Amino acid sequence: MLSSKHILLIIGGGIAAYKSLDLIRRLRERGATVTPVLTRAGGEFVTPLSVSALAGVEVHQDLFDLTKEADMGHIQLSRSADLLVVAPGTADLMAKMAQGRADDLASTLLLATDTPVLVAPSMNVRMWDHPATQRNIATLKADGVAIVGPNDGDMACGEYGPGRMAEPLEIVAAIEAKMGDGPLKGKRVLVTSGPTHEPIDPVRYIANRSSGAQGTAIGAALAALGAEVVFVTGPADAPPPSGVEVVKVQSAAEMLAAVEAALPVDAGIFAAAVADWRVASESGSKIKKQDGKLPTLEFAENADILAKVSQMKTGRPSLVVGFAAETDDVITNATAKRKRKGCDWIVANDVSPETGIMGGSENDVMLISETGSEDWPRMSKEAVAERLALKIAEELADAD
Repeated sequence: MLSSKHILLIIGGGIAAYKSLDLIRRLRERGATVTPVLTRAGGEFVTPLSVSALAGVEVHQDLFDLTKEADMGHIQLSRSADLLVVAPGTADLMAKMAQGRADDLASTLLLATDTPVLVAPSMNVRMWDHPATQRNIATLKADGVAIVGPNDGDMACGEYGPGRMAEPLEIVAAIEAKMGDGPLKGKRVLVTSGPTHEPIDPVRYIANRSSGAQGTAIGAALAALGAEVVFVTGPADAPPPSGVEVVKVQSAAEMLAAVEAALPVDAGIFAAAVADWRVASESGSKIKKQDGKLPTLEFAENADILAKVSQMKTGRPSLVVGFAAETDDVITNATAKRKRKGCDWIVANDVSPETGIMGGSENDVMLISETGSEDWPRMSKEAVAERLALKIAEELADAD
């Protein structure tokens, strides 16, 4: 997929810069040409010689190289690539991008380019969570910059949390998705996945038994067809797919807010097992056990995310797909759900305990639309996702 593609790789100044050496190797293995740009801070973590040796070409570092600037070299460098990749994307470098600053070669290239840009953020967890960084990320996304990661994990500073740069193969997958020429290229698709956790008190919650495996498979299949995927996931067992924008949430309310923030999209695939109810008044402290007395929990209904999006008056996705996990009268209940919610398709399955579907590796689904039901054979969740992604591509192509 990357054969003959030209990647301009900007290496920022962070400990994760060492991963960029492996990233160069992985990209070249796939046939890509990599032109590296090393920031001054990046040069404190990896040497120009090591970067040049792996890339097989000269490393660019200085904005004011007179032998190149006679021909406005920084302008040509920024526009000759098929994709600009920033890895690691430090808080400082992303702030420069968001503010439109151009005080070194890397930031000047990013400001002067008309080429798509992909950033792999890397920084301390507190820096990542800081409101200024989050404002900058929102600005970059609004400007069309793609983001991959960051991941949760141990930091070089000893802290733990979001901020670890995505692994090289994850970045490669994001690059392939960004540059893919599949039938969904240019389409933006929202996928929800996993369960939601509705808190009772600080240590207890209400949830559905969903691993998130089917949602992950769907996100990966859509990205493989070239879609720009926004993947909103609850606390699932299955990891999110590579090459997509991941938004992690806990509760149904957080999922609804993330869905609304992701709009507009061309299609919405609502595979998450969202809890129907929450505790009306969450306890701020652990509810203590009292002999002979049971706690009284008052419930409230969560917002119906699928119905809200399906029934939007303006900005509704061209295609809205819901999921129905049923234990009896599958077709009847799922058909009624599609009409009640107002979505275009329902992917229905029987999750009775004896089927082994819930939490298993296979699925047995029926696709229900306005024209009737289509019974698919039992297959792996990956195969279900690939078949569904192809049908989505066909539907969106017809809509155009």
